[in-house]
Amino acid sequence: MNIEIVTIGDELLLGFTIDTNAAHLARELAALGIRIVRRATVGDEPDGITTAIREALERTGAVITTGGLGPTADDRTKPAIAEIFGKAMVLDPDILAALEQRWLKRFGVSMPESNKQQAMVPEGATILTNRHGSAPGIWLEDAQHRWVAMLPGVPREMRGMLADTLMPRIRDRVPAGGVVVRSRTLRTCSISESAIADRLGELGRGVDGLSLAFLPGVDGVDLRLTSNAYAAAETERRLNAAAEQLTEKIGRYVYGEGQDDLAELVMLECATRSATVSVAESCTGGMLGVRLTAMPGASRVFQGGVLAYANDVKTRELGVETASLVEHGAVSETVARAMASGVRRKFATTIGVGITGIAGPDGGTPEKPVGTVWIAIDLDGAVHAVRAVIPGDRAEIRQRAAQLALDRVRRAFQGDAASEGWTVKA
Repeated sequence: MNIEIVTIGDELLLGFTIDTNAAHLARELAALGIRIVRRATVGDEPDGITTAIREALERTGAVITTGGLGPTADDRTKPAIAEIFGKAMVLDPDILAALEQRWLKRFGVSMPESNKQQAMVPEGATILTNRHGSAPGIWLEDAQHRWVAMLPGVPREMRGMLADTLMPRIRDRVPAGGVVVRSRTLRTCSISESAIADRLGELGRGVDGLSLAFLPGVDGVDLRLTSNAYAAAETERRLNAAAEQLTEKIGRYVYGEGQDDLAELVMLECATRSATVSVAESCTGGMLGVRLTAMPGASRVFQGGVLAYANDVKTRELGVETASLVEHGAVSETVARAMASGVRRKFATTIGVGITGIAGPDGGTPEKPVGTVWIAIDLDGAVHAVRAVIPGDRAEIRQRAAQLALDRVRRAFQGDAASEGWTVKA
């Protein structure tokens, strides 16, 4: 089955809102073996909506839209699509009653007159129940079995309705045992895209009939394997085998799969080992602490931290010697090691992490360019330190430094203090 996606809204065209809906739809539908052949974004003008939907129906006969189902004047999706199908707009009394009850129950007031628009639907349409918001979805189909499914634009509502009502309806139309489209993602850190490509060699072009995409970001480089030519069982076999081949080549740099968060994985590892963590941060300004404390149950592992931005704070709170700061500078291996050990002693933890660097845009020198970061890990008194020259702007350098620190904790647990790729061991 081929489907097109049309997302609707001026805010999407103007860039004020990021279109996450189309990406989510594409991923979920691909898992059913459905091919998204085209994605389009249009504004709120009826002519633009009508043109996009009419053309999509002519190509595939199956379209999903998001947006334009609200109560305001710029919500024009339903009448525009009703026109294509030659349907009049009619008031649905059940929807109206539900909306009125929702307002009384949730807000204790009568429903505004403008919300009545949400109860107007194309004649003969199937209503898709929205348990996550006020705007109902719409399924409209003609005698040639061409159809359009209209979902709200609010991501939380769209995702809930997709799972609750639309996916079961589409699933019933997909032939059993057919080709599926599925992906598997390996997440890496502390190695560049080009270094991965060099290690993989010919595997970088694809593995056993599966495509391989390199997806670099601030957290590292994701490797996404995709299968789109096999039935479900064969797809899973090939994805597993391909992931094993990639891991054989770059396993030390792989920290997780899918949407795994390195901070969460580190915290789980610490909890398993009954280990505790404290952090001393300079250039990252608390980012590492934020990453660690965002995890549920963080208090069992994370004990505290010091934002040692100024040199006198490094000396007073962490015991960094003034002589070390004068001789080596704040951004140095000596200071990073002292910060890691100082914070571990201060909070009596298993692990102490020290980060110091130059995030820019100013402050770099030929010997220590912008992006230079020293990270030290003190694990039960054994201190590992690593120097990285991290690419990007100020925000990216700080985010990548926090991610690198998490990776060094992971690898210190594994007894792996070495470092390659864009990270240079001192």
